[in-house]
Amino acid sequence: MLKGRLGLETARVPQKDRHGVLWLSRGNLTVSNGTLHFITGGFDDLPSGDYDIAYQTVNCIVLGPGSTVSHDALRLMHRHGTGIVVSGEGGVRYYASMPGGPDTSKLARRQASLWAVEDRRIQLARQMYAWRMGEVFPHKSLNALRGLEGSRSRVRYKHIAQRHGVEWAGRNYDRSRPEGNNAINNAINHASVAVIASAQVAVAIAGTIPQLGFIHEDSGIAFALDIADIYRDDITLECAFAATAEYNRRGGDLERMVRKRVGTALRKGKVIAAMIDRQKELLYADDLGGDA
Repeated sequence: MLKGRLGLETARVPQKDRHGVLWLSRGNLTVSNGTLHFITGGFDDLPSGDYDIAYQTVNCIVLGPGSTVSHDALRLMHRHGTGIVVSGEGGVRYYASMPGGPDTSKLARRQASLWAVEDRRIQLARQMYAWRMGEVFPHKSLNALRGLEGSRSRVRYKHIAQRHGVEWAGRNYDRSRPEGNNAINNAINHASVAVIASAQVAVAIAGTIPQLGFIHEDSGIAFALDIADIYRDDITLECAFAATAEYNRRGGDLERMVRKRVGTALRKGKVIAAMIDRQKELLYADDLGGDA
């Protein structure tokens, strides 16, 4: 993102030659002199000012809170294949996206072909559990894998709770009566929603099929749930227990505290970019030469 006109109105840069994701917040995204123009009051490390955007070198723009986008900007981005996702602060909510992303269906076709074969579905499920648990389970049954994951998770919950000094009596969240749940169970739910939203952003940018999950099956965002689970221990639970410990010390708005921690972890860790790479690594685990 640079000041001044960039002169890219007629060029068409292939997606594979573009450079990731651009995050914009607290400003107006419009078109000026044939290029995208962003006027911002400032956010994170970006000072307030007027910026022209080299949109044809960017895969996707993630538009955060406090921002507006003009019809002309959407038209220009669609014409040149630059995607846009509207999200919460730091990617903790997924509100909308405009088709764009990859200019090839290769990754989605690869996902569909793997999903259609039961043995390959199990193979990819085992890979995702291995990333999360640190070892490859030998089991060939998805139910057996889920059972092992459940038992390991119970131990993990206890360890994190002890480290943060939070009382833990088990995972028990009643969606019909959220006011009846204790703070830590509410915090885990808030953190889960935030990380799932970031996975939805990553799935939208990568151009994979959200409905075709390898561990989760029934949800319309099953693949996003799969990707979010990879980060459950390191982000979801860590942020939830840390926020609960803070809440127990001084009170406040627990949901806001959780969202802030998750958003900071996502931004500092460049997690959404990592989620995009994870999808490619997963789908091409046995063919790292793929150019998806």
